[in-house]
Amino acid sequence: MKIIYFSFDYSPHDQRFLASLAETEHEVFYARLQRGKRQVEDRPVPSKIEQVLWAGGQSEFHWRDLPRLTFDFRRLTKEIKPDLIHAGPIQTCAFIAALSGFRPLLTMSWGFDLMEDVHKSKWMERITRYTLKRSTFFTSDANVTRDKAVSYGMNPDHTIVFPWGVNLQDFAPATDHRSLITDHFTLFCNRSWEPRYGVDVLAKAFVKVAQQNPNVDLLLLGGGSQAQLLRKIFQQGGVLERVTMPGQVTQKDLPRWYHMADLYISPSHVDGSSVSLMEALACRLPCLVSDIPANKEWVEQGVNGWLFPDGDADTLAAKILDAIRLRENLPAMGASARRSAEKRADWKKNFAQLIVAYEQAVRLKKSA
Repeated sequence: MKIIYFSFDYSPHDQRFLASLAETEHEVFYARLQRGKRQVEDRPVPSKIEQVLWAGGQSEFHWRDLPRLTFDFRRLTKEIKPDLIHAGPIQTCAFIAALSGFRPLLTMSWGFDLMEDVHKSKWMERITRYTLKRSTFFTSDANVTRDKAVSYGMNPDHTIVFPWGVNLQDFAPATDHRSLITDHFTLFCNRSWEPRYGVDVLAKAFVKVAQQNPNVDLLLLGGGSQAQLLRKIFQQGGVLERVTMPGQVTQKDLPRWYHMADLYISPSHVDGSSVSLMEALACRLPCLVSDIPANKEWVEQGVNGWLFPDGDADTLAAKILDAIRLRENLPAMGASARRSAEKRADWKKNFAQLIVAYEQAVRLKKSA
């Protein structure tokens, strides 16, 4: 099967999808819609994947370029003659693919496209409806996004939900991790420093916690547009020296940072099945996360972690202090977290569902 994999920029998620596709018998072409100059993935596109040259990969995407990009993407499909296009997010790559007229089209939600972007304007709603009604098949990583897609016109019988998952061999408990109980307690978060991920909520909560407990610190990986705001919160709270901010780390090095922590925190306002949450679960790390629908699909209160009201820094601080006070329960919760990952977050098993989606999309096109 010839497949065009069409995505907005080149992220660690794209690298993982393409690396797995490279191991299949399919002939895969990668079309990138360029977001900007900053790229968070430093690994090259897998050698067996053919990265195509087209207008959308030459410069940063702007809406004014939509007609030109659509015509050039149509040219691309005529040259490659794929059996299937796999495209997402919905309002950019999948929209352009739908406008090109090519079918079958497998649209893949990236979570934020249905949980946040669709609500930005009537224009985005219309784009979403247009794209989903013209999609042959749909896949997402959480039930909440699948239900949203159906509400915007996707045929519910033409959908597959599978968590993107993690490599359970790479993200595994460290055998020597925290073998000795000490008074020190480390919090960990690696969500991007953008408004949708709520890291500013965590920053405010950490100030409250640190002022009450001198033995708590915070590992805050990543970066983003809220960097100045976060530093201001930490400085004004007098806790900046207790926050470690090493920037972006490589995927190879990432498990080591999970192993340094006692508790993983995700204050995200918008998410599908968060890969970083699954990585934490796989590393046997109890998780404290916002009570948005997608997180509730993974974290069971008091079993493998805790939930707190989305956006509530005061309650988040109180929950952190509770976790410190009940730290003797954390090993059992961590074991439960690992079982959750083994049961539902195995990338190698879950990836097979994408191939099923490909086959069903092609079959639907042939029978239409």
